[in-house]
Amino acid sequence: MALDGAFLYAVKKEMECLIGARVEKVHQPARDEVVLSLRTRDGGYKVLISASADRARVHITDIQAENPKVPPMFCMLLRKRLGSGKLLDIRQDGLERVLYFDFSCVNELGDIVRLTLACEIMGRYSNLILIDENDKIVDSIKRVDAEMSSKRLVLPGMPYKLPPRDERLNFLECSENEIRAALKVRSGALPKMLLEVLEGVSPVLVREWSFYTGKGIDCRTETMSEDNYDRLCFAIGRTRAMLSDGQCHFTIAATREGQLKDFSFLPLHQYGTLMVTREMPSACTLLDNFYAQRDRAARMKQRANDLFRLLVQRSERISRRISSQAEELDACREKDSLRRQADLISSNLYRIKKGDTEAVLEDFYEEGCPSVKIKLDVRLTPPQNAQVYYSAYKKACTAEKILAEQIEQGREELAYLDSVLDVLTRAETENDLEQLRLELAEQGYIRAARLKGKAPKSLPPIEYISSDGYVISVGRNNKQNDKLTLKDSEKLDIWLHTQNIPGSHVIIHTGCGEVPMNTILEAASLAAYHSKAQTSAQVPVDYCLVKFVKKPVGSKPGKVIFSNQHTVYVTPPADVSKFKREIKA
Repeated sequence: MALDGAFLYAVKKEMECLIGARVEKVHQPARDEVVLSLRTRDGGYKVLISASADRARVHITDIQAENPKVPPMFCMLLRKRLGSGKLLDIRQDGLERVLYFDFSCVNELGDIVRLTLACEIMGRYSNLILIDENDKIVDSIKRVDAEMSSKRLVLPGMPYKLPPRDERLNFLECSENEIRAALKVRSGALPKMLLEVLEGVSPVLVREWSFYTGKGIDCRTETMSEDNYDRLCFAIGRTRAMLSDGQCHFTIAATREGQLKDFSFLPLHQYGTLMVTREMPSACTLLDNFYAQRDRAARMKQRANDLFRLLVQRSERISRRISSQAEELDACREKDSLRRQADLISSNLYRIKKGDTEAVLEDFYEEGCPSVKIKLDVRLTPPQNAQVYYSAYKKACTAEKILAEQIEQGREELAYLDSVLDVLTRAETENDLEQLRLELAEQGYIRAARLKGKAPKSLPPIEYISSDGYVISVGRNNKQNDKLTLKDSEKLDIWLHTQNIPGSHVIIHTGCGEVPMNTILEAASLAAYHSKAQTSAQVPVDYCLVKFVKKPVGSKPGKVIFSNQHTVYVTPPADVSKFKREIKA
């Protein structure tokens, strides 16, 4: 992982300004994540500690994480034991991926004790462990019993043991000769050998050293010249100086499409023109920005998993039902032949006898009156056989009408569920999920949850400011779309929505004046951004005055009809930060 021991060393140096701070609050916004609010003389800080397998880290954060209504047990324990505690020191053992936060706290008897919070940042083995003054485990965010590991148990009351550690060199302390000697007895690709020899280094760091050593050409230890070794030692020495002097260049590498790839505390040249790099002011700022987007998406996916499953299953069930009904409707289209056969039998009753299995009659509906064969029920009289065909015809007519209505209702319900699924994929906060649950409960898709206390308050619409100064409002969900369009907007405001694509309602508040085309295009791009077509290009967006937008009686939330519309084609922006966003209390 990119957050290696060397990067953690840089993080530790940044966080040393917190030594002497007091613990104000403790929150646990996710199962494997804790946020400590600390107060220093210079102000308040928040330290985020994550033990997640793919996002483990520790750093100062500015992100406002939404906390669960009921704090987990580990959070309650930290509040009890660390509350009002003073941070004494932040330690790191060499370049191991473990930071130790030492606190001076008061126990239940009023005595001052020393507690340590061990933050182990080791991929899927990451953990957060509270250790008492006797080096015994108080508890951990992940308990490890004998069934999970036979080498190291992490359970309350057991002695704390350091994570397993290989004998490797610390490049901040060892000499160049030690590194040369360790590499020359090994054979293989230079990055792989550096990982075996040095502690606290990540693949991205050793690849950068190897890139400099071979001048862009892959190196192997068995073929390296003395010049290569000199270049390697120079690169390692320069990195050592960066970390020691605090002159690091914290860099994020991303694809040209904006997908984050890697990060490091030194400039990254190994990707060439394949990646776009940008420098961040500090290690904590880098980690805050790099993981914020990943964390938000992962947290929402975890909490909304039941809703995703419900919507997908219900959509698949409705699709199968519509397909079956469509086949039945196709069969009903043969109803005219039933009526014609009934008419032919009625016109030739004198020629048909009870007990006939079929009747060969002239079809006077066709030119030339060709002969046709009509099957008969031997148990019925000719008039009764005609009545059977008339009854089948009437049944087919009724079925055709009902099936057409059911198919239309099914398609509308499918469109509604598709819109809810779109809102769910773009949900950013726990409040967004709660509003969706309330909406689905009102529509009868899920049971109404028994809420403790007051129901969650709906957040206001998302608001932006166009480059021409017009306020643009975007609905967060279907119910808010209805309220925004039909109640909170003026008749001369402009309404926008993606054409035949699930998405949010967008309103340009015109103030009863003329709106420049540039503002309409910006609002259309926001409508495309807040829709299922967020990653598409040339998205069609319809717009018209609000007075031309109506809601059909009895329709699902978010469903409207409109007229007098115009259509523009826009590409959703990769980042909406260019629009000034209004923050409402």
